[in-house]
Amino acid sequence: MIYQVTHTTQYRYGGAVSQCQSELRLTPRSLPWQRLIESRITTEPAPTSMASRTDYFGNVVTLVTILGAHDRFTTMATSLVEVEAPAPAPSAVSWEQVRDDLATYDGPRPLDAHECVFESPFVPCAPELADYARASFPAGRAAVDAAADLSRRIHADFEYAPSATHIHTPLVETLRTRRGVCQDFAHLMIGALRSMGLAARYVSGYLRSGVHHQGAEASHAWVSVYMSGAGWVDFDPTNAVRPTDRHVTVAWGRDYGDVTPVKGVALGGGRQQVTVTVRVEPAPGEEATPPEGSEPA
Repeated sequence: MIYQVTHTTQYRYGGAVSQCQSELRLTPRSLPWQRLIESRITTEPAPTSMASRTDYFGNVVTLVTILGAHDRFTTMATSLVEVEAPAPAPSAVSWEQVRDDLATYDGPRPLDAHECVFESPFVPCAPELADYARASFPAGRAAVDAAADLSRRIHADFEYAPSATHIHTPLVETLRTRRGVCQDFAHLMIGALRSMGLAARYVSGYLRSGVHHQGAEASHAWVSVYMSGAGWVDFDPTNAVRPTDRHVTVAWGRDYGDVTPVKGVALGGGRQQVTVTVRVEPAPGEEATPPEGSEPA
């Protein structure tokens, strides 16, 4: 399926901003199952300068500088991207074997798996996470089945509540209150997996508009887990599904801090109000198939 993606972010300031600099991670990645056809980012006011680079994790970063007074700042990222369903992951390797494979680095396993075993700024080590994870990890269980069970449990045990948390809500508080949003549930699953010695990373992206899942019409987040012999396998704990061709991948890293869609600094401005809208729709000429749910985890 080819999608037309539009992501608009608007900042309204309480006073004038004299200048600002922003990092934007809004360009979908090119992957074996995802082809970026074209992408464009515009801003209002128009940028004084705009440049792109690739960050440590391989994400496309657009750097925007605006010199001149303004009281609002709008970015619009439009992309045309073709997405296929990723190939099913083998399920024979036990989670203990995956854990033991990651315990030492002797190649040819990728370094990016080993660095995602450890804590990160938004996902600290906490014994409570291991306590929650253990029910999904009985001895000898296939790693892919254990991860899928953990995803289903998070979906069942936690309430999707947009006003319950903010970006700096501690992960252990989310675990205690059992409420949050996709960002919280992704961090929770990552922390639980790392507590079992497994590698997990944070994936940011979008859901097809009209899908009956939490997280559509906005930036979404899910989890990728390293499996011996299969590589990285995705799980969406917010909706208890395995991402298919209805998930568009934008960026990945250790946690949200590595993939923030829009962040930067502004001089002046005072209080600010942020509005985000996302639309992911079949491109013109594509068959308008019903937006059914993704594959159960």
